[in-house]
Amino acid sequence: MSSIQNAVLLVNLGSPDEPTAPAIARYLAEFLGDRRVVDIPKLLWWPILHGIILRTRPPKLVEKYAAIWQAEGAPLKAITAAQARALDARMNQEVTKGEKNIGVYWAMRYQNPAVADVLQRIVADGFSHVRVIPMYPQYSMTTTATVVDALKAALAQHQLSITYDLVEDYHAHSGYIEALKASVINHWQARGRPDFASGDVLLLSFHGLPERNVQRGDPYQTQCIRTAELLRQALSLTEKEVRLSFQSRFGAQKWLQPYTQATLEQLADTGTRRVDVMCPGFAADCLETLEEVNIELRDVFMARGGTVYHYLPCLNTEPAHIDLLRDLALV
Repeated sequence: MSSIQNAVLLVNLGSPDEPTAPAIARYLAEFLGDRRVVDIPKLLWWPILHGIILRTRPPKLVEKYAAIWQAEGAPLKAITAAQARALDARMNQEVTKGEKNIGVYWAMRYQNPAVADVLQRIVADGFSHVRVIPMYPQYSMTTTATVVDALKAALAQHQLSITYDLVEDYHAHSGYIEALKASVINHWQARGRPDFASGDVLLLSFHGLPERNVQRGDPYQTQCIRTAELLRQALSLTEKEVRLSFQSRFGAQKWLQPYTQATLEQLADTGTRRVDVMCPGFAADCLETLEEVNIELRDVFMARGGTVYHYLPCLNTEPAHIDLLRDLALV
């Protein structure tokens, strides 16, 4: 078996510190101010971001965040922390006598806990190398690449004596596909299998991306399609029974299609009565899954005549997911 790195760092996107307009504004300012996330020239984008978006959008998001907020805080943070604890327990079960314990840490790319702060803690704890796992199954310059930016900036700013290596993606990893398959099968065992012969559909909704990003070479769309195809094959379903779509469109530019909302409307309009919706591009549930997919888009489908709408939670802390993270941490 391969050796285990001294430390492992899970990095996910981020969330506001609390469901208030000021906290949401701080989060959006950092997130939307990243040149990789929005690549409009700063001279044009900054007046729009700070003059319009950060003044108007945070108040609208307060209710959405409040609807999904947990006692532990933002779901994305709470779940990522739980994933790190589970992975720590799983990996340290495999440490043989005399070996140094493995440190498992977690950070948010935007807001807290910041990558730089956690890296400093890893160094203070005595580790000289860290295996970084961005919690994005499919690689994108708008997600995984920004983690690299944060790592490099932290190392340079704080002159940290630590090296790192990175899991760039795991969109076709057998453990990832098997974990997704197990999630679907477990859901069907609990809620009943869809009647595919009558037009029911398993919808795989991935986070969207501007089309121009793909035109510039971002592999994200190709990897989403590959993930969906591998899962479809693993479940022995047809292309008609499994559909792929993209959600969370932002702004006026053209994003990857088909859009999830339009797909749900089209399915309902053409007689589909049950959809099971899964979000394989998210490693942990968050605003985009718990509020957008499980609440807003449910209402869209049901209002158009749908009768059964199931949202399948992200892999979160499912044992098969923790096993996958363990495999990704082994080198």
